[in-house]
Amino acid sequence: MSSWKTKKYVLSPPSLEELAAVLQEGLKKHFESVSVEVTHSPDLRKAPFHLASEGISGNERIGDVGGPHNMRPLPNLDHKYRLRDMMDLMEMGDGLIIGAGAGPFHHVGVNTELMPNLSYSNGTENNQTRFAKIVPPTDSNHNTDNATSQFAHCCQPLPNSADSALLTNIYGSDGAPGNVLKIVAKVRTGELGFPESIQEALRCKYSQPISLGGVFILHKGKATIHVMPDFSKEPRLPGVKDTWLKYFDVSAPLTCLSVFHSSDPGLRLHPQHTHCFSDHAEGGHLHYDTTPAEVEYEGYFNTAKAIYRIDGPDSVY
Repeated sequence: MSSWKTKKYVLSPPSLEELAAVLQEGLKKHFESVSVEVTHSPDLRKAPFHLASEGISGNERIGDVGGPHNMRPLPNLDHKYRLRDMMDLMEMGDGLIIGAGAGPFHHVGVNTELMPNLSYSNGTENNQTRFAKIVPPTDSNHNTDNATSQFAHCCQPLPNSADSALLTNIYGSDGAPGNVLKIVAKVRTGELGFPESIQEALRCKYSQPISLGGVFILHKGKATIHVMPDFSKEPRLPGVKDTWLKYFDVSAPLTCLSVFHSSDPGLRLHPQHTHCFSDHAEGGHLHYDTTPAEVEYEGYFNTAKAIYRIDGPDSVY
């Protein structure tokens, strides 16, 4: 992992108090009810958050590892990542990383969606990572709510691996409790999803990139997700409609790990990446909620002070 090219970009975000005021106003365009405040984070180890550390504060940073260039036209299976190594390249010691990525096919046996969620403290690893995969329709342990699909999926813990592959977007911190942005939004009235509406509110106010990471809960409603099937044997060509992903309708409550940026400072970043999991075996890559009149979100976010572009396209370095 130490051989991967890494580029650091230092960020200077506004105060949480300033961002809270900006988001309070900006999110009114997208939701009927909005509350944004700076608050001391709750214990995020507890349900419904299930994080591997108590908080998301302290030396906040984001790692953007790999990317779509590793998956097209055919997947480059040499790009396997140890999450502990990612933390080292992000200049972290102990701490927490959470986010979204492609799962360790070399451990699971197939391509999967990954929800990295693990912490290290004094040599001890606490791995609360989950993954979602496509399963045969005859498997008894899978989601069957999506009657329109011949495919099914399951979401479950991944305690025996601390790897990812191909692309991964992670928010890292000391995992300490501290002040964060708390965003509660109910009844979606706009076209954009929850993280996308936050992105737009920041983009409209600031010219410099603002990068956030954290966890949010879809308390009510339904959403559309995708789960990657196993790797395609056919090349995925530019300009050709990509039909290989498998989509599912899933139900709240969903725990969502999210990393996103208001703009890209030339690093070829994944602009927004959110993966979700649940206690009812549903989860994957979140696209958008499908019941706008019902939805209720509760999120806790912090600002990154640096971005680490790891194993990006050659044009980045």
